Amino acid sequence: MKTVLYIILAVIILIALWFLLLFLSGIPIDKNKEYDKNSRYYRFLLYFTTAIGLKIMRVRTKVTGLDMLPKDQRFLLASNHRSNFDPLITWDALRKYDLAFISKPENFSVPFFGKIIQKCCFMAIDRKDPEKANVTKERGARLMKSGEVSVAVYPEGTRSKTGELLPFHNGLFNMAKEADVPIAVMTLKGTADIKNNYPWHHSEVALNIADLIPVETVRQLSPHELGVRARAAMEKDLSSL
Repeated sequence: MKTVLYIILAVIILIALWFLLLFLSGIPIDKNKEYDKNSRYYRFLLYFTTAIGLKIMRVRTKVTGLDMLPKDQRFLLASNHRSNFDPLITWDALRKYDLAFISKPENFSVPFFGKIIQKCCFMAIDRKDPEKANVTKERGARLMKSGEVSVAVYPEGTRSKTGELLPFHNGLFNMAKEADVPIAVMTLKGTADIKNNYPWHHSEVALNIADLIPVETVRQLSPHELGVRARAAMEKDLSSL
């Protein structure tokens, strides 16, 4: 019995020390500053914390289609959006691709995570102000063009509560044209069930790269046409449930 108590106490202490490390690591970060250099240290903190969190939440992710992703260049990743868990699962599964998400400003106020994602080049977008939104998209294009990160977006702009794809904000695809990079189209299935399954059941999540739009095609098509192709790939893949 004492051994079990010692193990539990050790786990609690380790968790407390880890959160202390996250807190201390966030102190030097200016929440009003944009960071355009991808920090390996903060990536480690992000990935390790996420991996432990998903393990605790009993999430099992099946990943397919990775062979379609570019191996020697950055890309724009476009995905459907069902749950707050979507970005965590995506950056955990695709950690070697250094994804930087374009996200709502509120996510940068999340304790511990908010400051860490800043140092990983994540970008807040003001969806109510087109001019500010364009500045964010220009930054995303610049980061991909420089090779610093690949950028991940949700063309729907918000979570779909039904699973049906919402209307796309096709202007996001212009980032790929400006950066001259391909577009990877991804689908996530099963993430909306995580909050209902925990803690009694594990959750099976499927992440699939459904299409890769090559640079040559990105150059030829308009942002609207790129959105139509990406949407068609997502719908086809999601219909195979």
